[in-house]
Amino acid sequence: MTMNNHINYVEFAAADLAATEQFFKQVFAWQFEHYGPDYIAFSNSGLDGGFFRSELAGNTVNGSALVVLYSDELEQTMLNVKQAGGTISKDIFSFPGGRRFHFIEPSGNELAVWTAS
Repeated sequence: MTMNNHINYVEFAAADLAATEQFFKQVFAWQFEHYGPDYIAFSNSGLDGGFFRSELAGNTVNGSALVVLYSDELEQTMLNVKQAGGTISKDIFSFPGGRRFHFIEPSGNELAVWTAS
């Protein structure tokens, strides 16, 4: 498959790079590489990307795009998010094709997790 014209990388703002890194390692087993004090790249996530130091955060209320992750065990993933210090911003709800919840990670970015079951 060609990479031409496909989404290849995503970047997020993060006020607390260390807390954000620890959260995504703990909950989703992402791997990280540091590029100086203001940038960390992640992999093992389905789509590689990074976090850059910023006081801003992405939230759908402010018109930000929503990155949606997949889980085979939605309830367990929601519990893991809570235990790692994330905040549930929308509890599990059904939609045509599955169920999902939204969460806020330690630097304030909103993401979602869905499952087909």
